[in-house]
Amino acid sequence: MATSDKVAAVEEIAGKLRASNATVVTSYTGLSVAQLKELRRSLGEDAQYRVVKNTLTKIAAKEAGVLELDEHLKGSTAVAFVTGDPVTAAKGLRDFAKDNPALVIKGGVLDGKSMSADEIKKLADLESREVLLAKLAGAMKAKPSQAAAVFQALPSKFVRTAEALRVKRDEQGGAE
Repeated sequence: MATSDKVAAVEEIAGKLRASNATVVTSYTGLSVAQLKELRRSLGEDAQYRVVKNTLTKIAAKEAGVLELDEHLKGSTAVAFVTGDPVTAAKGLRDFAKDNPALVIKGGVLDGKSMSADEIKKLADLESREVLLAKLAGAMKAKPSQAAAVFQALPSKFVRTAEALRVKRDEQGGAE
């Protein structure tokens, strides 16, 4: 590879690292071209899966300020650059790895924090961002309605108590 090609490759990888909110490093040894194509499709539109050269990727990671990747850049390496929901990409990788044991998740980075392969698998077990947001909205809607019911109960309870005291006073012989 000529020097200008290497410089361009480093700049491209560094740009992808800067633009990504998550990256997942994998080993792809033993996967066919057709399987890699299928894997790229399973990751969705918000992730790009690319076979990379370790040395160039280390240089690009240093330029992009993502030093956490260095420990995973050994052997045959491919990186998933995730610009959207990292849970969706993690699920795609996990599910593909179940069917194709040749794909090994080495680790990655999520929002600037290093993640082990086990942590990425735990990330894949989470529900999607949309489902979590819907659950949060439901919980936030339920709490105010419960609070409103409590606040409405206090005045009505006070009125019932005052009425019971008035009735009791009337039964005992009137006002004092």
